[in-house]
Amino acid sequence: MCRSIKTLRPPAIPEEATEEEIRAAALQYVRKVSGFRAPAAHNREVFDRAVAAVAAATAELLDELEVRGAARRAG
Repeated sequence: MCRSIKTLRPPAIPEEATEEEIRAAALQYVRKVSGFRAPAAHNREVFDRAVAAVAAATAELLDELEVRGAARRAG
């Protein structure tokens, strides 16, 4: 879908994903889906809410994924 979004779960990365990495992936996703690199002022609030929602969903997904051979994230 978007080549700049990287896999954020072990073993693709050696440690758990940081909040910054999760937010960066969410931002790239929202940019791709919306078609805007940076939203106009009248769309900023909804754009930012979408990034926050995608980041929260991503963090929840990573917290709850069970990857064989890897310990679950503490959180």
